[in-house]
Amino acid sequence: MSALEIIGVRKTYGEVETLKGIDIALLSGEFLVLLGSSGCGKSTLLNIIAGLAEASGGDVRIGKRSVLGVHPKDRDIAMVFQSYALYPNLSVRRNIGFGLEMRKVPAAERDRAVREVAKLLQIENLLDRKPSQLSGGQRQRVAIGRALVRKPQVFLFDEPLSNLDAKLRMEMRTELKRLHQMLKTTMVYVTHDQIEAMTLATRIAVMRDGRIEQLGTPEEIYDRPATLYVATFVGAPPMNLVDVAVDGGALAFGELVAPVPRLWEDAVREGQRLVLGIRPEALHFGGRGDHLIAAKVDVVELTGPELVVSASVGTQRLTACLPPRTRVEVGQVVELSFDADAMHLFDADSGRRIG
Repeated sequence: MSALEIIGVRKTYGEVETLKGIDIALLSGEFLVLLGSSGCGKSTLLNIIAGLAEASGGDVRIGKRSVLGVHPKDRDIAMVFQSYALYPNLSVRRNIGFGLEMRKVPAAERDRAVREVAKLLQIENLLDRKPSQLSGGQRQRVAIGRALVRKPQVFLFDEPLSNLDAKLRMEMRTELKRLHQMLKTTMVYVTHDQIEAMTLATRIAVMRDGRIEQLGTPEEIYDRPATLYVATFVGAPPMNLVDVAVDGGALAFGELVAPVPRLWEDAVREGQRLVLGIRPEALHFGGRGDHLIAAKVDVVELTGPELVVSASVGTQRLTACLPPRTRVEVGQVVELSFDADAMHLFDADSGRRIG
């Protein structure tokens, strides 16, 4: 049985359609990340699931029950916001247990539930403090604790880590992953950060202009992007994209002439305009791969674990992630190689993946 089912959900504001028919079915215990740039509709979809916005069409089902028109408090969901939304005049203890207090849960039962959640989140020593006495990471733990104590069917997260610094974001990502593995509760998480999506999700829905570009596991999204948009949005640095043409059964790119892989022989036609995609980490220094490209080095950046090299081939640019001790200088002409199985091919007109 699906824990959460989104069926043909649409949302319009006057003549502007922000969601254009969203279909997703989640099994119990899945961690879905809605990933996309600002304005793609991911937060609107989350708000419709939560009951904070009304759908213009379609249905949302939690368990076997349609929740459209059901008040948010009766949907058996809990939501964690970007802004923490803690009560400044209440202690951590009362912030976590406030929802139970409003539901008239007996004090002893409420206190036991709060202590269990505080132990899980490792904030037992903070229960008597006020939010103003907490760091950003501690406040976010309290906000998560307030959701956890409810034991809902579905957790909703609206960019909960965006206000934290880089180190705290990494720590909280690990914490959320640990919690999901322990609780095995269905979670829906909104973010524009593809690192968060790749590390947290069991499935990712990449959204663009109110539609789902691709829905799949992190491995599927990364290894087989369905469109040019997904290919460039997921991956850091993003995938290299170069214009190629089918010429005599080969892909022609500058001086590079690569035979069309057998996988794509029946999917392409002579003269077709294509886009060849190569991940930066699939490019090697020197002649280790099946195909060689001569490129002029423009920028060299050492990140620590890798050397990011930006180079030009005619009017097109390539980015390569090389071992950190590779000796490369700006202005140098180098040979970059890649294997045939590292290639991705897209139709230049539709942007869809070939094969």
